[in-house]
Amino acid sequence: MPKMKTNRGAAKTFRTTGSGKIKRNKAYKAHILTSKTTKRKRNLRKATLVSDADFKRVSIMIQK
Repeated sequence: MPKMKTNRGAAKTFRTTGSGKIKRNKAYKAHILTSKTTKRKRNLRKATLVSDADFKRVSIMIQK
């Protein structure tokens, strides 16, 4: 059976930390920023970890 291919979009989106967790950027920071508060936009800058519910699915996509 051939090897599974890495989802290239996911590989560029997610990064693995040293402890094996998966880091991601937050959504809703791309456009229509004038209607969002400065505080909200500032908090969207910070990266966060993938939730436990999504961890298995994302780790299969990036295969690390």
